[in-house]
Amino acid sequence: MKKQPKIKMQRFTFKDFETMFPDDATCLDWLRDYLYPDGMFCKICEEIRPHHRVASRPSYSCDYCGHHVHPTAGTIFHKSSTSLKTWFHAIYLMASTRCGISAKQIERETGVTYKTAWRMFKQIRTMLTDDGGGPLSGKVEMDETYMGGVRKYGTGRPMVGDRKKTPVAAIVERQGRVVAKAIPTVSGAYLLPMIREHVAPNTIIHTDEWRGYEGIKQIQTKDHEPANYRHRTINHSSRVYVRGDVHTNTVEGFWSLLKRGIGGVYHSVSQKHLQSYLDEYSFRYNHRKDIQPMFVSFLEQIAKQ
Repeated sequence: MKKQPKIKMQRFTFKDFETMFPDDATCLDWLRDYLYPDGMFCKICEEIRPHHRVASRPSYSCDYCGHHVHPTAGTIFHKSSTSLKTWFHAIYLMASTRCGISAKQIERETGVTYKTAWRMFKQIRTMLTDDGGGPLSGKVEMDETYMGGVRKYGTGRPMVGDRKKTPVAAIVERQGRVVAKAIPTVSGAYLLPMIREHVAPNTIIHTDEWRGYEGIKQIQTKDHEPANYRHRTINHSSRVYVRGDVHTNTVEGFWSLLKRGIGGVYHSVSQKHLQSYLDEYSFRYNHRKDIQPMFVSFLEQIAKQ
């Protein structure tokens, strides 16, 4: 059988960006077309009506009654003193790199102040929470790691009371999506509820030998029915990393992308903002196989909030 060619993500260069979004008006038109694909609904007329652009403000007016519709309402662009094209440019810069971009680089590229760049950067990241797609299923892998500075006490896993590092857990669906969460501890009290929330019943779960996973087979669904998870473990402490198809290499690959990205671009991340960075890298990972450019995936996710 002839091997099917791999479908690649479409290219979207800065020249493409400038052609597609030359000014604020075209950015607003894109937002209108995306949010109202069937036409703008007028609340006064109570039906879809033709609208025309208002020159003095980022809105559209109903041709019949004059009621204004603001496409930016409810988005991070609403009532912002920063131009809409600058927002789109910042989103393009964040989406066009594999490992992210710093707020300082956004400042240099867009010409805004660092304070403005950081605010835009933060708001864009908070919109990248990707809850679509339903629960993970099939074969999944779960692992935990620690993010942050050097341990307070010696080496190895952080001890109770060690606040230098933040525990993070991730569940990865093989050839699929990832869910990553910052958690207080890596005990079963937090790992098992995360599995119940994000993994479909009857799924095969691959983990290492960490004792926090010991109760996986006893997990019940929200309806108090057995989840019937099948638990496969690999003993990393004995330097066994693959046994047949039992391994956690997929989730380890996600950790590699996350840590190299944060270490190389941001250098350090505070506990307060760590979850938003996890959401950003998870979103990139979950949309890595999209045909449309990553910039468009970013833009659509941000606009629909």
